[in-house]
Amino acid sequence: KGVANNDNPIDLVALALQLGATYVARGFSGDKDQLVPIIEGAIHHSGAAFIDVVSPCVAFNNHAGSTKSYDYVREHNEAVSRIDFIDLAEPREASPAPGETIDLPQPDGSVMRLRKLRADHDPTNRLAAMNLVQGLAAQGEVATGLIYLDPEATDLHQALGTSAAPLNRLDERALCPGAAMLAKVNAALR
Repeated sequence: KGVANNDNPIDLVALALQLGATYVARGFSGDKDQLVPIIEGAIHHSGAAFIDVVSPCVAFNNHAGSTKSYDYVREHNEAVSRIDFIDLAEPREASPAPGETIDLPQPDGSVMRLRKLRADHDPTNRLAAMNLVQGLAAQGEVATGLIYLDPEATDLHQALGTSAAPLNRLDERALCPGAAMLAKVNAALR
C-alpha cells in the first residue's frame, strides 16, 4: 500500500488526483458502512474511478528481515507436505463518526491514523482535495471517504465515440475501416 507511512511516502490517492481520476476515494476495510457506498459510487460513476482500500493483512508479516516474509520462506523452505491453512488474526472493525480518527496498528509495530472526512467536505474541488490529502499526511493522518468527484465526467466510450456494440458483433468493414481512416487517425496523433 502507498498510504502515508515512512516506508513508502507515495500517497496513491494524491497520485490519482494528480493523474486526473474523476472519482477518488479511500476506505478502511473494517468500516463497511463507509466502504460499501464508496464502491457502489465508483461502479455507477461514468469517469475513471480510483479507490484505495486500507486493508491490513491479517495473515502475513511481509517485510525485509521478517522470518515470515515471502522471500525468507522461499529461501528457507523445505516442503514436506502441502499446507493450505493460515491461522488468521482478528479483523479490526471501526465506524468513526465524520471528522473522527481511528488508530490502526500495523504488523511492523507502527500505527496508521485514519481520519474519516467531515460531513461538510466538498468533493467537487480537485485542488481542495489535493490540499486536504497532503495536509492530513503532514499530520500523520490518512483521509478516508469520497475525496474527489467530477460530476461532469464522461466515460471513455463517450469521449472516444466508440461503438456501443460488442466488437465480436461488428463486421469486417467496421473493424477495419481502411487506409484512409488509418491515415486520419495517425494524423490526429502527430
